[in-house]
Amino acid sequence: MNLLDSLGSLRSLTAGPWIYPVVATSILLDVFLPVLPSGFLVITAATAAATATAATPDVPSLLPLLLCAATASVLGDFLAYRLARRGGARLDRAIARSRRLSVAQERLGTALARGGGLLVVLARFAPAGRSVVSLGAGAAKRRVEEFLPWSALAGVTWASYSVGLGWLGGQWLGATWFSAGVSTLALFLAGGLAAYLIRRPAVAPAPAA
Repeated sequence: MNLLDSLGSLRSLTAGPWIYPVVATSILLDVFLPVLPSGFLVITAATAAATATAATPDVPSLLPLLLCAATASVLGDFLAYRLARRGGARLDRAIARSRRLSVAQERLGTALARGGGLLVVLARFAPAGRSVVSLGAGAAKRRVEEFLPWSALAGVTWASYSVGLGWLGGQWLGATWFSAGVSTLALFLAGGLAAYLIRRPAVAPAPAA
């Protein structure tokens, strides 16, 4: 197989056990570097897995890929949370200078106090939302039992959605770059919707008569 054929094949690029640590590392670090293509990597691997056969034993398996993505997501969130929690006055000043972080910290604190941690789940899909929420929860000194269960739910939901998109795309369109691109676009659209829902102002209660 020549280089051009190798580059054109999703199976070739995702074959082998190395894909799992690469996916995990990308997801773990993109809480600090949101520009990393972790979602695309998950979808690409799942797209290749969708068309796996007995003749392609090195292609990623869906369940290990899902567990790898979800675990790395939760670990990355928790690491950012712990670092922000121990950040001290310097981090507090940095957050105070950022309107986005300040608003997110305030909204997150209110949501978690009311048991409405679905904000954490939505933020997992929004661009850079994971970073803002994890760092905001730590800086606001939210208790770990308030944050971690919602972070786990967010990680499992995001990983399941991403793997599911890749698998469906592979089933419908085959293990092609076009299929991975369509699935990635669907992930971006979900992120845009999540960002809209997070930013939408809450409806004020009607005044008493």
